[in-house]
Amino acid sequence: MSQTLVVKGELASVSEQKIEENSKSEFERLLSETFAYKFEQGDIITGNVVRVERDGVLVDVGGKSEGFVPFKEISNIPIESVDNVLRVGDRLEFYILREENENGQLTLSLKRVAQARGWTQLEEQKKHDETIRARISAVVKGGVVVDVYGLRGFVPASQLRVKGTTPEELIGMEIPMKILETDTKRNKLILSQRLAVQEEKAAQREKILDTLEAGQVVTGEVVRIADFGAFIDLGGLDGLLPISEISWERVSHPSDVLKVGQMVTTKVLKIDKDKGHISLSLKQMQPDPWKEIEDKFQDGQVVNGKVRKIQSFGAFVQIYPGVDALLPTVEMSEQPNIKPEEIVQVGQEIKAIIKKFSPKEHKISLSLKGMDVSDLIGA
Repeated sequence: MSQTLVVKGELASVSEQKIEENSKSEFERLLSETFAYKFEQGDIITGNVVRVERDGVLVDVGGKSEGFVPFKEISNIPIESVDNVLRVGDRLEFYILREENENGQLTLSLKRVAQARGWTQLEEQKKHDETIRARISAVVKGGVVVDVYGLRGFVPASQLRVKGTTPEELIGMEIPMKILETDTKRNKLILSQRLAVQEEKAAQREKILDTLEAGQVVTGEVVRIADFGAFIDLGGLDGLLPISEISWERVSHPSDVLKVGQMVTTKVLKIDKDKGHISLSLKQMQPDPWKEIEDKFQDGQVVNGKVRKIQSFGAFVQIYPGVDALLPTVEMSEQPNIKPEEIVQVGQEIKAIIKKFSPKEHKISLSLKGMDVSDLIGA
């Protein structure tokens, strides 16, 4: 005759002969140890997947009977097939949801183990301000839902920096994230793509600033246009192209020459590494017209020009492509207290005398004094 005992989930036989060979106290100790182990709710145990059934999975955990994992306890995120998570023969860890029932069967969960490990990993990464990657699984009101480490997180719209505009474009996209909030009790995970992108750009800016130097030629994309110039994306850091550096010719507004999305090749003028500022020039990539006219004009020469702009102090007259000369108000007429627009108009072709020619200083002064009225119009 023999007695069949359960030893921590494994079967063992103790014969009467073995019992007789041991003292009574030794047998009582063995008996105590034999039944000492008890499966309890909340424990994590290891088991082998033995069969997939209609409503769940059976797992051998060494108990009186096989443990049962309901399908809803397999994964925290939607899956197309159980095979995507586990297969017969897999040895995995399971969380005990409910202790043994009257048939000795445990109710187990696979997703609770993944959740516990996921939360532990997320909290550790949040502590060290690490960047993680997550896949967008749904678009909801106010943001998107993402899957990460078997958990579901939420990214508010204000924390998104994705280019897609429709759910179809967003779902399945994997994006970098910073962890804003973890709350295991409420199963709450809030993430931010904006902070991850900012950090990534900061690293890119640092790298660009370390490699750039004045005089270097760079190519970038026009990302923003303002009254004072245009911002060029150099691959993570925006450089400013001032309106005065767009062209040798006078530019009324940057949008007259440039468009958002346009690729331009410019020269680096100045770099302020402390402030992260880069000043660019497009006109430095073009021939300098002031050098071209050094031998073309001289003081006292009569030149043809076109009035480009009128100010209270005078008018700017283009006398060569990319070269504007100033016609001061006081040089427009012998009469005192006149207004420039009383003498010339924007777009008007005129003839004038070069009063002072200083090409190295990029300055040319014109005068209409001493010229016949009939010579004023150059056309």
